[in-house]
Amino acid sequence: MAYTTINKSTDHFNSKTYTGNGTTTNAQTGVGFQPDFLWLKRRNGSANHFAADVVRGTYSDGYKLIVPNDTDSEQDYTYVKTLDSDGFTLGSTNANVNGNGDTYVGWAWKAGGGQGSSNTAGSINTTYTSVNTTAGFSISKYTGTGANATVGHGLGVAPKMIITKCTGNTQQWAVYHSSLGATKFLRLNTDIAAATSSARWNDTAPTNSVFSVGTDGETNENGQPMIAYCFAEKTGYSKFGSYTGNGTTDNAFIYTGFKPRFFMTKRYSDTARWCMWDAARDPDNPMAGLIYANESSAEGTYSTGYLDFCSNGIKIRDGNSKWGADGSNYVYMAFGQSLVGSNNTPCNAR
Repeated sequence: MAYTTINKSTDHFNSKTYTGNGTTTNAQTGVGFQPDFLWLKRRNGSANHFAADVVRGTYSDGYKLIVPNDTDSEQDYTYVKTLDSDGFTLGSTNANVNGNGDTYVGWAWKAGGGQGSSNTAGSINTTYTSVNTTAGFSISKYTGTGANATVGHGLGVAPKMIITKCTGNTQQWAVYHSSLGATKFLRLNTDIAAATSSARWNDTAPTNSVFSVGTDGETNENGQPMIAYCFAEKTGYSKFGSYTGNGTTDNAFIYTGFKPRFFMTKRYSDTARWCMWDAARDPDNPMAGLIYANESSAEGTYSTGYLDFCSNGIKIRDGNSKWGADGSNYVYMAFGQSLVGSNNTPCNAR
């Protein structure tokens, strides 16, 4: 297992399951830190995903929300009232986030613990950049120019994955992944295969100080507010890579160097949904609870399980085209912890 400088992964990332109470105050604790980026999804019924962050901040009655599975601009919902020192408080009875008796999951990342400050490293100065260099995560808000440019991310190392959204207008979500390179892009809110375009990342890989944007509105809409979530890889805590499926139940093994707590994968060689699993919804193998990042559908389950979270990676246990088709290529992101002597499950346990 890989050595990590992160003492406790849940100080930087955590998944939180909860049950709605149908009131205007539903405080959820136990996250372990103040979420700087919070992503919510209803599990037992169809509902959009919703995301809040400290950089975009609040309206008068709650955090500004964007929808990862849709193109909507930033919305003034009352769903997330506050981001608290150990969790978050919901401020709505809406079934999207807090229906009485309904079940939900929240994924939380820690950035800099607040809005941060302007970053002037790029040709576009950010309004705010909130940075967690220990865990390799930053949030940057900037105004698009519609011309090729660079934006500071503050991580000190080149990010492996970048997700951008124009928050002031209807627009797609653009995804950069280091396994694909800067000539290609994916969209978080759709199932498209990796496409080639210089208009997203200007055919330029990110550096230890900036990432590049092209002329397209998905990364750089002229005069509009933009948000970027940047992820760098940290040994023993996070991993961003690719793998090839073989179509069988003895499918690919993805070495991460730690036991995952969260895993998201996307077939990039063809169309397929973004698939998400986490240890909060499935504390034991097999990992059967499946959520699609680009769809509003309820959580799906599979009696025999799609995959295992192992002590040092992920073992694909199914040949489904969305995560394990023969000859198909996939990118992924994973978060977890390398802990010596922990009660992890080895990959030969099943």
